[in-house]
Amino acid sequence: MVRHANSVTMLPDAPDYPLRLTIDSAALVANWSALDRLSGSAAAAAAVKSDAYGLGARRVVPLLRDAGCQTFYVAHWAEAAELLDLVPAGHLAALHGPLDARDAAFAKASGVKPVINSPHQARLWLDAGGGACDLMVDTGMNRIGISMGELGDPLIAGLEIDTLHSHLASADAQSPLNEVQRGRWLDARGQVPHRRAALANSAGIALGADYHGDITRPGLALYGGVPAAGLAEHIRQVAIPQARLIQRRSLQAGDTVGYNATFTAQGPLEIGVVSLGYADGYLRCWSGLGAMHADGAALPVLGRVSMDMTAIDLTAAPHLGEGDWVSAEYSLPEAAAISGMSQYELLTSLGRRFQR
Repeated sequence: MVRHANSVTMLPDAPDYPLRLTIDSAALVANWSALDRLSGSAAAAAAVKSDAYGLGARRVVPLLRDAGCQTFYVAHWAEAAELLDLVPAGHLAALHGPLDARDAAFAKASGVKPVINSPHQARLWLDAGGGACDLMVDTGMNRIGISMGELGDPLIAGLEIDTLHSHLASADAQSPLNEVQRGRWLDARGQVPHRRAALANSAGIALGADYHGDITRPGLALYGGVPAAGLAEHIRQVAIPQARLIQRRSLQAGDTVGYNATFTAQGPLEIGVVSLGYADGYLRCWSGLGAMHADGAALPVLGRVSMDMTAIDLTAAPHLGEGDWVSAEYSLPEAAAISGMSQYELLTSLGRRFQR
């Protein structure tokens, strides 16, 4: 039943968007297993913030949990609330910590661990009754976390710290800052009692055992990103954006395509218009650079990407008709090299119109 402005009408179910994000569950689990193995004696957790980097946290978390992952990280408390029925109490943590008494009360009641980032957050947590929490120490990134000089604060001393964290600023590069941060992390470990310690994100795992601690926090690599060359052979593509063909068109020599006529046909050409554009996260950086695929054939992007549409060359797929599906060329490391975008942005910018 659909209610119009002046009436109620019986209609069939609303059609789906002509977009889907195919998620390879086996590849996701294989990536976590590889990262867990590469973490050595440390256990690999999973960063599932930003709706599991856009793939759908409620789909991702059970797959990783059933594969053996025991610890999950989100950024915001609202993200944690959406996963309470999927993760046992004490195995989910909110990285941004409590911003007010309401956040702290929710953490206490739900069993979601707060990651304490300042003496103020420590006070909020202790005032709420305290208990097990994590602590983030800033060792050189200057983002969030207590400073090295605050390690001796009485409020920090009053915490029951499960995992002592820090975060590497340049794990994806051969930077001397990595060793500086590791040294400060070890210093912090010596000053503050804690049960476990964590430093490495996806790229940090590739830096080796000295960076692993007791728990690693992979994110991007779980979902098919390769932030360090040492991970390339272990990581499989997880997400494939797909869209339907809206229309076929026949061009003649001299015909142009799209805004500002940036592509001109040199002769007769069959093109397709695909229901995918920058509003869906298929950004203008793909104009004239990207490609779609169908049945093994590469279909180059022609002209500028529009908000909801992209034109492609159908020369290699003459059998495609309106309503057929094509897949975007979107292996994250290769896509980043072609587009100039970061792998993180390419993944998390994929929009809500995709069926996942």
